[in-house]
Amino acid sequence: MNVGELLGLPGRPDHRETIEAELRRSVVCDDAFLTEVASHLLAAGGQRWRPQLCVASGLAGGGEVTLDLIRGACSVELVHLGSLYHDDVIDEAPTRRTVESVNARWGNLTAIVAGDFLLARASEIAASLGTEVAGLLAATIGRLCEGEVRELQTVFQTGRTEEAYFASIAGKTGSLLASSCRIGGLVTGLGEEGVEALTRFGEAFGMVFQIVDDIKDLVLTEAELGKPAGHDLVEGVYTLPVLRALALPEGDELRPLLGRPVERPEADKARHLVLSSGGVDSATATARDWADRAADALGALADSPSGAALAGLGHRLIDQLPVPSVLGE
Repeated sequence: MNVGELLGLPGRPDHRETIEAELRRSVVCDDAFLTEVASHLLAAGGQRWRPQLCVASGLAGGGEVTLDLIRGACSVELVHLGSLYHDDVIDEAPTRRTVESVNARWGNLTAIVAGDFLLARASEIAASLGTEVAGLLAATIGRLCEGEVRELQTVFQTGRTEEAYFASIAGKTGSLLASSCRIGGLVTGLGEEGVEALTRFGEAFGMVFQIVDDIKDLVLTEAELGKPAGHDLVEGVYTLPVLRALALPEGDELRPLLGRPVERPEADKARHLVLSSGGVDSATATARDWADRAADALGALADSPSGAALAGLGHRLIDQLPVPSVLGE
């Protein structure tokens, strides 16, 4: 199910085509090669969570879909795309969205420069929407970096705390989703109370989004993910389901497999232990708590059709998760 279907905006299209056209236009420059590289992941597709949340937030506050709202939506997506270019260099990822990654095709230096270009274009668009939006996007890029560094500081640490995990995902995921929602309110002229409500919603929904993504890394298949399942375990990024599993009796068997780089057989065994431990169920329950907070944050905005669609989004996202199955069963 795509984002538009999950949002379920009554009587309204998801504005995907308009967003796609503006995204393509925004990465065109005088250099044909840079345009090609900057367009690479755009052409590969994607759910476009961030721009669609921006548009839905503008609608929730009673706004209309204007070019400024679409451009605000595109600015947050360009920040997201730029961060993916950089992430793939860090991870030495060979693929992204089932296509060859930019770093694998053109090299790390080109990927880094192209990622910088996307961030610059996002900033340029934000500046055209006013100083508040420009300042917000700049601060958000800073928070993304902080969240990523927090994660890098705890790789391969079985003693990673849940506090450290939540602080990291609040920065690297929650901040941009919160800004997506906030920009939707700002660009459509929503009052301060409504803008703050949308921001709180985006922060809480961002936590749901990342916890669900971390669960998917464990419960979906390689074909469904587009990459090997349990990738985070291989990279030494111990997410909430893993941390919860380590705190359960199965943790005594799981812990010796972690804390260092592992080959695929060991990673599969570790994933098996996490799936059989109840760690996924515990993390899912926490995601539902955050989904409740997200819905509550909207307050009176939830009375509008678009606001109601946002209010139920966290739980609908969780409901799409498959029931975890243990490897080999």
